[in-house]
Amino acid sequence: MAQSINTRADLATDAIAFIGFPKYGKIMVGDKAMEFFNDKNVNDNMQFPWASIKAVEAHVSKDNKIDNTFYIVLKNSHKVRFSSGDSGKILKLIREQIGNDKVLRIPTMGSTFKNLLTRMTRKS
Repeated sequence: MAQSINTRADLATDAIAFIGFPKYGKIMVGDKAMEFFNDKNVNDNMQFPWASIKAVEAHVSKDNKIDNTFYIVLKNSHKVRFSSGDSGKILKLIREQIGNDKVLRIPTMGSTFKNLLTRMTRKS
């Protein structure tokens, strides 16, 4: 069985990790790391100590609703995508651990197209 590096768990909730095929399991946010444990294979886990996380990225809509999907960006610039119904709670706890400046809002497709159209009309 996998050994957790956390001494305290602030939140444990269902989640999906997208690494190749989707893996269903649980995300645990604790005092030392964020961890993902696979439901089918307990030894198939991922541990992200707070020092190894460069940033966290999430989509936020105009009415400040957080999308279920978010990305963990590691110090080596690799991104790991997760999805959870409790993504708002997860991001809030992560922000308390790594700092508010490292939790980033990434643009949605709608805002990307709007910015592109705005630039195109300014050039004409």
